[in-house]
Amino acid sequence: MASPDDITQANVDKLITVYGGSGFLGRHVIRALCKRGYRIRVAVRRPDLAGHLQPLGRVGQIHAVQANLRYPGSVEAAARGANVLINLVGILFERGKQSFDTVQAFGAESVALAAAAHGARVVHVSAIGADENSASSYARSKAMGEKLVLAARPDATILRPSVVFGPEDDFFNRFAALAMFAPALPLVGGGHTRFQPVYVGDVATAVVRAVEGHTKPGGIYELGGPEVRTFKELMQYVLQVTGRNRLPVPLPFAVAEVQAWFLQLLPKPLLTVDQVRLLKSDNVVSDAARREGRTLEALGIAPTAMEAIAPTYLWRFRKTGQFKVKNGVP
Repeated sequence: MASPDDITQANVDKLITVYGGSGFLGRHVIRALCKRGYRIRVAVRRPDLAGHLQPLGRVGQIHAVQANLRYPGSVEAAARGANVLINLVGILFERGKQSFDTVQAFGAESVALAAAAHGARVVHVSAIGADENSASSYARSKAMGEKLVLAARPDATILRPSVVFGPEDDFFNRFAALAMFAPALPLVGGGHTRFQPVYVGDVATAVVRAVEGHTKPGGIYELGGPEVRTFKELMQYVLQVTGRNRLPVPLPFAVAEVQAWFLQLLPKPLLTVDQVRLLKSDNVVSDAARREGRTLEALGIAPTAMEAIAPTYLWRFRKTGQFKVKNGVP
């Protein structure tokens, strides 16, 4: 049996292209891949802003190139010579030409077509809740992206995480920041929507497992943490950890949509109408995924509890009233 050192040495000759590698999940994926010895090509819209990734690997291990999923030519160029293509690109709201369909559906297809053209495997990160019949444009585009990826590359692996948490997340940090100045925290739809928060490090490990062939070809894996919590329970947890005394206020979906219509006009919206619609459905691992062995546990990963990680970065809101991250390190 090959030792870990032997495996790492063998990986030195393998090139992985990571689309969207400079984002929250991307930083953790690249760190995990670097530890396994792979050479990394980070394909991003602004390579000049990806310098913070260099310390994650050895000298020369990480190389950033320009690629935009809206331009198939740039996607194809970033795929040349790669053994595996990983697509992490996703958006939470639409702006200008960055629409859900353009980025999360047809952009995902461009990555899969490039993989097919160059004989590379594909690991595509989607999201729990992807549903072509959803009222949410985000969820519909995620489902279309999955369909197009599998059509172009039937042996692709698709990973669907629930809400992802970690030091730089846009979930717990957002509401902890809101609790600093808002007199109350809104519970859209009464706060009954269920989530299964999954640690970003566990998702990154799942990506590596897929890269190394531990997933079934064409398999769709659903990634969730060890506990299911309602939106209300998650807000109460944020208030508890940050020591804020705020009143969680139920907000009917209809009222939330009206408020979100105005909020989505902000440069970085606190809430959009599409996000309100997305909250009408639970965001948890399905029974089918559990039965069929398409979960973190099936990949040999023990899910990390949010209580073990979230306090390590949310405490800063309590102590200093602000949260800062430098180069992805809290």
